[in-house]
Amino acid sequence: MTPPKPCTGTTSVSVALLEHGLTVAHQAFTKQAFMLADAVSDAPCFSDYRQLDVLFPNAKFVYLDRPLDKWLPSMQMLLGRMLVHLDKDSGRFHPVMKRSFNHCFDIWRVKDVFDETHLTACYQRHQQQVFSYFADRDDFMAIDISVAGSLSTLLQFIELPLPDAAALSQASLPRISFPQLSFPQLNFPQLNIGRNVASWDEYKHPNKISANASGPDKRKFFDYRLD
Repeated sequence: MTPPKPCTGTTSVSVALLEHGLTVAHQAFTKQAFMLADAVSDAPCFSDYRQLDVLFPNAKFVYLDRPLDKWLPSMQMLLGRMLVHLDKDSGRFHPVMKRSFNHCFDIWRVKDVFDETHLTACYQRHQQQVFSYFADRDDFMAIDISVAGSLSTLLQFIELPLPDAAALSQASLPRISFPQLSFPQLNFPQLNIGRNVASWDEYKHPNKISANASGPDKRKFFDYRLD
């Protein structure tokens, strides 16, 4: 699971994990979506990581970091496209998604959600809360997916099998070394560039898990409450 802020590369991470054999829900709004997915990368993880940590004690958590100066304009663009659908009463987005965004960005309480000072405070508050909560734990890591070799680092952390050695020898990729292991210096795919925020929906893969997957409890979500 990832407790990132939106606009930090969740789609790129989701696609990369699909390609490495995991079942992935980019967002998860039902219990069943969490049950079916090996990884959940976006809402509601960025707001609900404490509660999900209790429900899934063996899970690993990855914080997707991004420099503030790059995150701000991306977040402003995203909110510009999403805000009408995040309205508490009339917005068409799923209630879990709406309350996740409100929890992290106070969209139902501030006059100007696009204000840089407000978003900067949200960015810094979320980062501090996540790092404080997961301090000194070995089931948590932070990565910036724009850094060379960051996908290799993630694969090591979640203990996925190494890519086939023969295929690696043909790929002529630079290598990055870890204790007792040698990974190719793999990087994440660059998706959702500029104003394109629909790459996940456009990406077809059999391991994708629907955010609204139905199971024994139909499409119910967990019954916890956020603080």
